[in-house]
Amino acid sequence: MLYQTIVKPLLFKKDAESAHELAIELASATHNSPALQTICQQIYGGQDEGLEQSFWGLSFTNPIGLAAGFDKNGTTPLGIQALGFGFVEIGSITAKASKGNPKPRAFRIPEDESLINRMGLNNEGADAIIERLSKVSLDIPMGINIAKTNDASIHGDAAIADYVYSYNKALEVADYITVNISCPNTGEGKTFEDPAALRDLLSALNLKEQNTPTLVKFSVDTDRNTLQHLVELCESLHVDGYVATNTSSNRSSLKTSSTVLNNIGNGGLSGAAIAERSDQVITWIYEVLQGRKPIVGVGGIHSVESAQRKLNAGANLLQVYTGLVYEGPGLIKKLKAGIQLNS
Repeated sequence: MLYQTIVKPLLFKKDAESAHELAIELASATHNSPALQTICQQIYGGQDEGLEQSFWGLSFTNPIGLAAGFDKNGTTPLGIQALGFGFVEIGSITAKASKGNPKPRAFRIPEDESLINRMGLNNEGADAIIERLSKVSLDIPMGINIAKTNDASIHGDAAIADYVYSYNKALEVADYITVNISCPNTGEGKTFEDPAALRDLLSALNLKEQNTPTLVKFSVDTDRNTLQHLVELCESLHVDGYVATNTSSNRSSLKTSSTVLNNIGNGGLSGAAIAERSDQVITWIYEVLQGRKPIVGVGGIHSVESAQRKLNAGANLLQVYTGLVYEGPGLIKKLKAGIQLNS
């Protein structure tokens, strides 16, 4: 209630990126303060009874995780843990540091309870971030999301080497690694969702020889036939699980006016507007896998009902981010109190 009546109106007076930077500052301060962590746990912790699960040899006290995109530089994980999350995913991180795309690059579209961003993978680079995270000890699993450095001159074999560098750095600290093959916000606009490119990338990562669980994250815009082909390819190359889904380039069915959307321009759409399509992708992946590998459902979770739909579609774990912008940190406690895990 406090978030909706006081905090949210103040944050929404700022532009989306400035509000995000303030949220990062608060979460980082909590990360560095045991006292603030205790306060957050008392307010937001909630009960995890009946929500415990194990995947990849990792224990999840509850299935609600923070999605990649919030904490790109690994400055907040203890603060995130204090909010009651069951796991956290840092990133995306890239081999080289990047300032990302020019501002403005993040936009709210409240009519759709969604965001559009073209941040461009701004982060401090794998070396600095992994060094920071090496000093952190969490009670919840920590994933690292890796992507290709936002530099159009890095392509072909160099792009694969770029991924491999970040992957090998992430192995030093990660409980699991997510390979982000579908980020639309890079300079060249290309992704590794091309089957030949994905095969080359996963082959270079040599997953059969790795002990750290490795997941692949797909776009919400992937059609069923392509998705099935990609999942079967991933299965042949020892991928351990899947994250569904990344943001969308599709603007159909939005309530926000075309004038507003045209003024915003390009970017990845996240939030309630992609919930239904994300659920569909989860269903398609589940139909291919028949429960053989875990699926992390993300995209448009803003209520118990939207979270439950993802679980019913076949997701084993969930991630939220945009929903927190509109609902506040109390959303995690609500989700934990309301969802029912599928047996």
